[in-house]
Amino acid sequence: MSHDAAHAPLDVLILAAGLGTRMRSRTAKVLHKLGGRPLVAHVCRAAAALSPRRIYTVVGHQAAEVEQAVEEELGTEGGERFITQTEQRGTGDAVMAARDELADANSTLLVLSGDVPLIRPETLGALVQQHRTHRGHGAACTVLAVRLDDPTGYGRIVRDAENRFERIVEQKDATPEERLINEINAGIYCFETRSLFPALNQVQPANTQGEYYLTDVPGILRAGEEDVSVYLHPDAREVSGINTRVELAEFERILRVRTLRRLMLDSGVTFIDPTNSYVSPEAQIGRDTVVHPGAHIEGRTVIGEGCEIRHGARITDSRIGNGVTVKDHCLIIDSDIEDNCTVGPFAHLRMNARMDEGATVGNFVEMKKSRLGRKSKAMHLTYLGDADIGERTNIGAGTITCNYDGVNKHATLIEDDVKIGSDTMLVAPVRIGARAVTGAGSVVTKDVPPDSLVAGVPAKVKKTFHEEQKSEVRSQKSE
Repeated sequence: MSHDAAHAPLDVLILAAGLGTRMRSRTAKVLHKLGGRPLVAHVCRAAAALSPRRIYTVVGHQAAEVEQAVEEELGTEGGERFITQTEQRGTGDAVMAARDELADANSTLLVLSGDVPLIRPETLGALVQQHRTHRGHGAACTVLAVRLDDPTGYGRIVRDAENRFERIVEQKDATPEERLINEINAGIYCFETRSLFPALNQVQPANTQGEYYLTDVPGILRAGEEDVSVYLHPDAREVSGINTRVELAEFERILRVRTLRRLMLDSGVTFIDPTNSYVSPEAQIGRDTVVHPGAHIEGRTVIGEGCEIRHGARITDSRIGNGVTVKDHCLIIDSDIEDNCTVGPFAHLRMNARMDEGATVGNFVEMKKSRLGRKSKAMHLTYLGDADIGERTNIGAGTITCNYDGVNKHATLIEDDVKIGSDTMLVAPVRIGARAVTGAGSVVTKDVPPDSLVAGVPAKVKKTFHEEQKSEVRSQKSE
């Protein structure tokens, strides 16, 4: 039968309904994370790279959470993508759950498992291409296969005397001769939907689990004199699924090695000890940046050129400019650090903290929803929350912006060229004028005028600077 698969639109069906009992987890297997992203998100991204007409996901266990993970990866455009498998009765039953959506689609259907996170778009594209060009008119089904030195436990690809696909035989049903076959089914398929669903109707749950196996369909199609092709892929690891926590850890190692190798070879990044560095596959790092052991660079972090990321630093979903030094044991989350800044050691930046060019944050300083202006410094034991700090300002040790009144958060505004004395409490909302100075131990409850010194509890204006003092400040500013 001619299928003219070359002209059929491409749809994708991702099977993500199972719990994954061998994970020994209350979390659905496809929600376990690899490289900081759910397993199913990796599969979705690879599938989306083919620009299919639509991607469907079969959900079951923790359906709402799986749907959320898919939507976070693919977005919500294009209408409903989810199909519910009410009872998990095997892979054949999972595909049959999509019958109402796909039986009349007359499409090429790429079927993937949601637990094959290393699959590459190039591999899927080659599979689809072979399916569509097989014997000039395309196949009814194409099975992705690999060869294993030890195929124990996997379904074997049985071929006929002419080396054409005949059927898939599972380990438990294989004869001694068939068990010697090392070509195995990887569980990734292309089908023509006009042939798939009639064949699925013939599948019987003839097994102890009472499940409907999709692996029976290619043999049914071949017995019906349909064309079935085999795409033999050389990399078994790429198309492998994850079934246990041990395998998950091994895949994490593989992904980390690939990421670090790419950054070293293509981006010119130095890792002092690659075996003790973690970098998300989503992260970007510029040339001549040096990453020390124990650093964790997570999420969609972007780090510029010529930076130094020292031992124990953790940077998540942040932007780091050029020439930045992040010292030991800093935690930087959702923040923005411009060029030539220094952070740490033991600093904590979070919730859209921002450091302008040349700013310095020292040890045991925390910034939350705050901006530290150009060439300003907060060197020791300080909390800056909901604060906007100008240029060339020095924040003394032990300073706290008291931003919370028990009900609401309030802002602190510190202008340019200010000197905040050690142990100053700034009770927000409050504004410190340009070139002002606070005495050590002051509790500032009211706005401070420019060019003034305040001190005491509560702080009061003690003097106003003379013109020559202001000239001195302006001179320092111009240097």
